[in-house]
Amino acid sequence: MHVFTPRPRLTAVLPALLGAALLGGAALAANRAEDPAGATANALAHDIFEQLIGINTTDSVGSVTAAAEAVAQRFLAAGFPAADVVVLGPEERKKNLVVRLHGTGGHQPVLLIGHLDVVEARREDWSTDPFQLTEKDGYFYGRGTLDMKSGDAIMATALLRMKQEGYRPSRDIILALTADEEGGCCNGVEWLVRDHRKLIDAEFVLNHDGLVGYSITSEHGVPQEFALSATEKTYADYQLTVTNRGGHSSLPRSDNAIYELAEGLLRIGRYAFPVELNEITRGYFTRMATVRNGQTAADMRAITRTAIDAAAAARLAREPDLNSLMRTTCVATRLEGGHANNALPQRAQANINCRILPGHSKEEVRQELIHVLNDDAIVVRYVANDGAVSDTAPTQRSLPPSPLLPQVLGPLQSTVAQIWPGLPVVPFMNASATDGIHTRAAGLPTFGVAGIAVDRDDMHAHGRDERVRVASFYTGNEFFYRYLKTITVR
Repeated sequence: MHVFTPRPRLTAVLPALLGAALLGGAALAANRAEDPAGATANALAHDIFEQLIGINTTDSVGSVTAAAEAVAQRFLAAGFPAADVVVLGPEERKKNLVVRLHGTGGHQPVLLIGHLDVVEARREDWSTDPFQLTEKDGYFYGRGTLDMKSGDAIMATALLRMKQEGYRPSRDIILALTADEEGGCCNGVEWLVRDHRKLIDAEFVLNHDGLVGYSITSEHGVPQEFALSATEKTYADYQLTVTNRGGHSSLPRSDNAIYELAEGLLRIGRYAFPVELNEITRGYFTRMATVRNGQTAADMRAITRTAIDAAAAARLAREPDLNSLMRTTCVATRLEGGHANNALPQRAQANINCRILPGHSKEEVRQELIHVLNDDAIVVRYVANDGAVSDTAPTQRSLPPSPLLPQVLGPLQSTVAQIWPGLPVVPFMNASATDGIHTRAAGLPTFGVAGIAVDRDDMHAHGRDERVRVASFYTGNEFFYRYLKTITVR
């Protein structure tokens, strides 16, 4: 259930430095051809990537199980014991793959998570077949190229490469490729944490889906920042309903269900939740104030003080990406009403989608919506991920951010410096929602890390013609392998 969170724009730097930054990633991918091991790894990643894109894993007609079994066969063929390659799940089409590469036991395991399911895609909407990997104009096209079968292929390749090398990590590396992150009956990570905790228990979690399958924001292919996602908002949907006795359209009345709902929606549209920073967003704005300039930089510094400057926050809120980091947001996403063209509406209904800051509950936000609407005729109900509608929402508060563990952050900074010299690593709060919410709830520190770069104005996840740069995919493949080795060599 992702919604793209655009990333804030950095200050301009010298063109020569931009060119060098661009070559840092692209040249690394190109030079893989001179490195037999790297070239083989890229070919394997492409093979897995192509296979996964070709398997429809949508909730409506697809099969995550088919994708999980296809990748499992690769691990078995590579010599992984059958006991360490497990396909399991509560529903026939929604099975998950869990693979373990055994280490020396010097440290507790690391868990890698990624989802195999994708959102729906209609062929008539696309310029290419969404379920066939297509390479053109320097991009890979297909449903899941970014969100997030590219990441699934990269993580699987890293473990297969390590196995082929005979590498023994200092800790077990567990890979879980799962179902229903995008919605549906059977979220794989939630199910594994609840029913098979021993299978995936770890010291910390790396989520390749941390920012919809990428961590690097670029401009025209030039990397600008590497975001380390250490917390995220909570996703929640609410159903707003107004019912009415209706009647003949030739006899209109003031108590019109559509009008009443529309007025309530406008009140929500005008409302802004309070500004609230946590340790991750405060660190983000503090770091970004050193790379932005002018009024924006000054405003970023102002909101990180003990008493938040309201005027500064209001100016920053004009940028939707910055606004989403400062507060809970709620927005109307669906609207329907009436039953006939010549009848007064008996019912009007809307969906409000909210992204809730850490530390708050879904029921707390439902109550706030009721307060903002200030109209007893508008009933606010909670809509669960499986579509079930209830009069109340869960009351548990979402967890605080994961601590920035040195065994995660230090190796990340060194690996990023190898591939993208000078690229800042910035702590970040994901304004969308991922499976990290389930691992954090289980007490597992979770971090969004992916070496894929996406231009801030070229994000197609969940949309038509989803794509990822070819060079970015291969650079991300090398990055993740290096990073995983760096955190498992000690």
